Amino acid sequence: MKIQKLLKILTLITSAIALTTTSLWIGKQAYSWLPPEAAAESRLVDDLFSFLVTLGAFIFLGVTGTLMYSIIFHRAKKGEICDGPPIEGNVTLEVVWTAIPILLVFWIAGYSYQIYEQMGIQGPNHLMHLHMPMGMESAYAAPVEDKGTRGGGDAGNVSASAEIASNSEPVEQIDVLAKQWAWVFHYPEKDVTSTELHLPSDRRVRLALRSEDVLHGFYVPAFRLKQDIVPNETINFEFTPIRPGKYRLTDSQYSGTYFATMQADVVVESPEDYHQWLAKVATHKPSPASNQAASEYAQVVNQSFPTGWATVAPAEPPVVNYPG
Repeated sequence: MKIQKLLKILTLITSAIALTTTSLWIGKQAYSWLPPEAAAESRLVDDLFSFLVTLGAFIFLGVTGTLMYSIIFHRAKKGEICDGPPIEGNVTLEVVWTAIPILLVFWIAGYSYQIYEQMGIQGPNHLMHLHMPMGMESAYAAPVEDKGTRGGGDAGNVSASAEIASNSEPVEQIDVLAKQWAWVFHYPEKDVTSTELHLPSDRRVRLALRSEDVLHGFYVPAFRLKQDIVPNETINFEFTPIRPGKYRLTDSQYSGTYFATMQADVVVESPEDYHQWLAKVATHKPSPASNQAASEYAQVVNQSFPTGWATVAPAEPPVVNYPG
């Protein structure tokens, strides 16, 4: 009996070690499921996502493994039709399986809110904080080691200066105007505008987000950043791009009929290329940019028969130095 009990304990320990190891491995793989980390703040979100995947894998594999073990090794014998032994409630077991989920929920909530504060995402709280200020940290990056394994990235594209830049004062100020249905970016340094957002790599930037009409959402999946843009308010949003390339900005809030067309390219480039681009665009004369929402609306209006409910007319195509 002692040997059988010892074997059961060893089996349980071995299973727990295998379950933990497998869950940690799955959690590591979760980094590759996301787009490449293009901003220093991406690491914070990716670490949280990996943690949740690891925890979910542990619970899923643990429950599934227990069920499979019971089905295989505790099956009723062939021809056995009698009922199993009557088992009444176990207070200790009920307390344990109630306490553990509660602790897990508090753990996840605490960790998530910590990331929220570190990234300095304001959202609707920005309005509440106008009269009751609350300290929120500006977004900053975690250490950048092992970046080559994060999101399928290349370690050579991520420099250690990103961590330093993310904790420094912003060196680029850019105004962002959201309206139905277009993005307009203004660069005070050269007093130029564009419908394509250009950002210097490894430099902290501050976006002054404004809405001309309704609620919009600034969302770049590769940056892991989302910020609500509230009408009649200017919301400053800081982050540090670290990976040169072209990414996609979308409106994360439903803002009307043509909100799906409200997208823009985000170009992260070296500081040298960024300033060369600014200097070049400054020589361009402002001209109307193409706007998909305005084009589609014009087609509907010009049709000889009604096609559906009336909708809000899109704003006029933005007049910019660089239409993208």
